[in-house]
Amino acid sequence: MVEFTLPKNSKPQKGKMHTCTEKPGNTKVFQIYRYEPESEENPRLDRFEVDLDQCGPMVLDALIKIKNEIDSSLTFRRSCREGICGSCAMNIDGTNTLACLKPIDEVKGDVKIYPLPHMKVIKDLVPDMNVFYAQLKSVKPWLQTKTAHSPDKERLQSPEEREQLDGLYECILCACCSTSCPSYWWNGDKYLGPAILLQAYRWIIDSRDEITQERLDELEDDFKLYRCHTIMNCTKTCPKGLNPAKAISKIKNMMVSRI
Repeated sequence: MVEFTLPKNSKPQKGKMHTCTEKPGNTKVFQIYRYEPESEENPRLDRFEVDLDQCGPMVLDALIKIKNEIDSSLTFRRSCREGICGSCAMNIDGTNTLACLKPIDEVKGDVKIYPLPHMKVIKDLVPDMNVFYAQLKSVKPWLQTKTAHSPDKERLQSPEEREQLDGLYECILCACCSTSCPSYWWNGDKYLGPAILLQAYRWIIDSRDEITQERLDELEDDFKLYRCHTIMNCTKTCPKGLNPAKAISKIKNMMVSRI
């Protein structure tokens, strides 16, 4: 029988409990992953009791309240609070999502909050996104052309051509989909993952882009594209309701049709 052991300092331990000083009737406990890289200690799960009558409705509201009023050392990313920037992506109640879009009342029992899985943790709920952004850069996510074009003239699209971009351009690069993909967990250094492949397809299918074949050539690789096994976790978890798995299948079909 195979026995697996976790790396040193990777198993979360029981942490501190922070209770409300007063005892309101409507409270909720938030179990939050805490990790200090400069410490030799294991990560821990701290528990914070929050008065929901004095808190906004979303998980991000609770995190901000905890940081402002209970423990200022709690570290997480956030910006727009409107589901646009993707900064507050984390694992909440077992699912990758955006804290600003996750209602507290959807969670039964304690709200368990972890950083995005299978990424190096910088501190607490902040994952290291450097590899993810390097992969995005590798697919050249910008319009590229070969023909000369007057800067005073627009590159026009028909309504049908523009419609091809629906369900693609809305991606906010939160990485919820990629970090929910088992193939990306095990091959994240080689497999581009659903978020980046969706971005790649967004430019492949753009009628104004003129290097479609070159883009496909770059993806013709055993790992970059073909580690996708259609598990569909990416589509299930996307907080914007997009379908990265469909975009990946479209790229595969284009690979076949050009043979």
